[in-house]
Amino acid sequence: MQQSDLSGILLMNKPQGFTSHDVVAKLRGILHTRKIGHGGTLDPLATGVLPVFIGGATKAADFAAAQDKEYVAGFTLGYCTDTQDVTGEMLQTSERYAAEYAVKRAVRGFIGPQQQIPPMYSAVKVNGQKLYDLARKGREVERPARDIVVHEMELLDFDEDAQKGTLRCVVSKGTYVRTLVNDLGEKLGTLAVLHSLVRTRSGAYPIEQCRSFEDCERAMADGTMQQLLLPTDSLFTEHPAVTLTDEGAERIARGAVVFPRQADTLPGSAGALCRVYHEGRFLMLGQVRELDKGGLGLFVYKNFK
Repeated sequence: MQQSDLSGILLMNKPQGFTSHDVVAKLRGILHTRKIGHGGTLDPLATGVLPVFIGGATKAADFAAAQDKEYVAGFTLGYCTDTQDVTGEMLQTSERYAAEYAVKRAVRGFIGPQQQIPPMYSAVKVNGQKLYDLARKGREVERPARDIVVHEMELLDFDEDAQKGTLRCVVSKGTYVRTLVNDLGEKLGTLAVLHSLVRTRSGAYPIEQCRSFEDCERAMADGTMQQLLLPTDSLFTEHPAVTLTDEGAERIARGAVVFPRQADTLPGSAGALCRVYHEGRFLMLGQVRELDKGGLGLFVYKNFK
């Protein structure tokens, strides 16, 4: 197989100290491909699941970035930094002591939809400029709050003497865990900083499925790299599968609507997304829409060729 023929999703366990861009750059060299990107930024401090998209799968990267993520976060109470994690410069300290029961109670209060102001040291853009570029120049600007959802959040452990603990949380797209930790400190009447972060799941992909740079180098050497890649449709397992007839496959290939008789089944509600197959081969992500003359039809939503 030519390396340019590689296509699929590579789950990487991002090493500490690497940016997500660093991971992609290193893999570009290992895999000898230019068609590669990642789905969901991780800070250099963080480790864990980083989905990397190769070949035709790169068109699916934005879908991964939009999925919920699970993290295990280590935090320390008693001081804060300009980056909200241990990589930054200390700004302030606090002698306020927090008991474990108070931390547990405060953690439970984070669950649910809320608004979060992104930290200055982040890739969020305000007026076309990335916040971390402004922060490095010593400038702080007003940041609009963003809607997020904390689906789950629990305290795994807390050492009252050291004032250090570990959280597990499941959060929506765009949530900054270090800001959650910072806000936890405020709720407790003290200060807090993130000292470790592991992304244990991205969408349906757990950390146990992740690979290392060494895995990729070995696979390239023995010609088995494609076997390490997950198929693009593995990203969409929450959507039902639809199998098309020959006629249906021909129609959707040229962008025409597929009628119910040209598929084994269609989801019954307009707007529903589905995985579209023909003869066992994944074609695209489709969407059911209402037809002008009544009834439902299947349309192209996203083609990954």
